[in-house]
Amino acid sequence: MKKYIVAGLLVWLPLAVTVWLLTAVLGIVDGLFGWLLSGTQALLPERAHGFVDMLRHIPGLGVVVVVVALLLTGIFAANFVGQWWLRQGGRVVQRIPIVKSIYSSVKQVSDTLFSSSGNAFREAVLVQYPRQGIWTIAFVTGRPGGEAAEHLHADYLSLYVPTTPNPTSGFFLMVPRSDVIELRMSVDEALKYIISMGVVAPPASAMPALTARN
Repeated sequence: MKKYIVAGLLVWLPLAVTVWLLTAVLGIVDGLFGWLLSGTQALLPERAHGFVDMLRHIPGLGVVVVVVALLLTGIFAANFVGQWWLRQGGRVVQRIPIVKSIYSSVKQVSDTLFSSSGNAFREAVLVQYPRQGIWTIAFVTGRPGGEAAEHLHADYLSLYVPTTPNPTSGFFLMVPRSDVIELRMSVDEALKYIISMGVVAPPASAMPALTARN
């Protein structure tokens, strides 16, 4: 009886967690959309308030609006006129004392993570951390730059070592390339391996042959 209960749990638990996460995201987006509608309602004539209230009670409308807004923004940013306007807006933001520091930092990180030409999370590797003899999976984010690179004369890599089971937090390391073992597994497979705490291992063909390193 216990075996069948556990088998049933393994079937329903992933589905339940997935539905719960999607419901939470939909709730957050719909809440933000409702807040925007409330602000817009104050600017509209009273005869339009009923229509705004009807929009607020349509489930999932906020997600549709966000997706359409992102799509239209992407189309706008991909052409010459849109790029010009974005550059002008960026220059204005860069002149605001406190806002420019936050905006610049977030923009640099987002450009690195999501740009198709970036190197962030393009490769999974094995590295010894937190001490020699203990291995963990890390992601290559690029090469050290700035003043740090001036003090590192050998060939170094910038690595992100995620925590388990929450990979959104972790540690930033600058490690010699010779101390890193490249993996043939994809980034998605490595993330699954980390989040599952080693339970969901990638196929054997994707695993590298570990070689001894000095």
